[in-house]
Amino acid sequence: MKTGIIGLPQVGKTSLFKILTKARIEEHGFSNPREAHIGVARVPDERLDKLSALYAPKKTTYAAVEYVDVAAVGQESLKETAFLTNLRNVDALIHVLRVFDNDAVPHVGPIDPLRDAKNVDFDLIVSDLGQVEKRIERVEKDLKKARTADLEREHALLLRSKECLEKETPLRELEMTPEEKKLLRGFMFLSQKPILYALNLSESTTLGDDLDSAVSRFHLDEIAGRPNAGATAICGKVEAELAEMDDAEAADFLESYGLRESGLVRLIRKSYELLGLISFFTAGEDECRAWTVPLGSKAPQAAGAIHSDLEHHFIRAETIRWDELLDAGSEAAARSRGTLRLEGKEYIVKDGDVMHIRHSG
Repeated sequence: MKTGIIGLPQVGKTSLFKILTKARIEEHGFSNPREAHIGVARVPDERLDKLSALYAPKKTTYAAVEYVDVAAVGQESLKETAFLTNLRNVDALIHVLRVFDNDAVPHVGPIDPLRDAKNVDFDLIVSDLGQVEKRIERVEKDLKKARTADLEREHALLLRSKECLEKETPLRELEMTPEEKKLLRGFMFLSQKPILYALNLSESTTLGDDLDSAVSRFHLDEIAGRPNAGATAICGKVEAELAEMDDAEAADFLESYGLRESGLVRLIRKSYELLGLISFFTAGEDECRAWTVPLGSKAPQAAGAIHSDLEHHFIRAETIRWDELLDAGSEAAARSRGTLRLEGKEYIVKDGDVMHIRHSG
């Protein structure tokens, strides 16, 4: 699953990408400003840390999110095939919004993150509207040749999508059945992708409070509360400094700002949630690992995330909540308490489940 990082020029977008993924873009020779940068960030998970402390495994493996840093968004860039391809191939968007003051980094006009958020959303809507109108023309020509149920369903959905976009409403807010979403999936509409607005703040002595209040203070509550959207805040300057520290130094540094965790930790977690993903765990002496599955997945699908053969040969899953396992102190103790249970093929995996798959393979 990929998350695209977008934004206007000079908002700290590429700096955020480099901090997230620890990518050293300069060393890889990316010379084309339209080229996308791709990197992976692990999803911090205190639950997995505690399971690893219990098992002391040889290896601990975190879930991961792939991030794609694309060129600055604008009406011109959205006409370029290469740029559109990079953007269409992501599953969700993080829109970095500039809030920080820095005379050395130019900015056109007053800093207004709400205006910038709406302007970029509008550009995505216009791009999608052009695509929808072209497809409607093609479908209407096909309908004159032969009316089929599939074409009529597509035509009706495209007309609804057009109406939505003409009201300047992104497609992520259009109510659709799972079948309708599947029908539109191939178009990879930009305004249909879930979006997380990330406010990039200035450093301050009250940074903890500033980060907590930023979404309300800059009036993003309303757009962040819409379907398939969210918002968070970071301070890129502080995150860059944290990235150079070891864990002990970072903890002290965060405490000096009144922070329990970095803004990046929250941002990664929120982008993971935005994609509709959850983590379940496998735990043992060899490895403690977080696995990623879509929310609502059944036990065999979770088994398949580990290995396709496990899904095919699935019998049962030994399952326990991560906190119940920690409270018991061991699987044997959990089994004697009755909190370690066997689940079948219809079990819906919960975020934080620890699972051992029983299979016939």
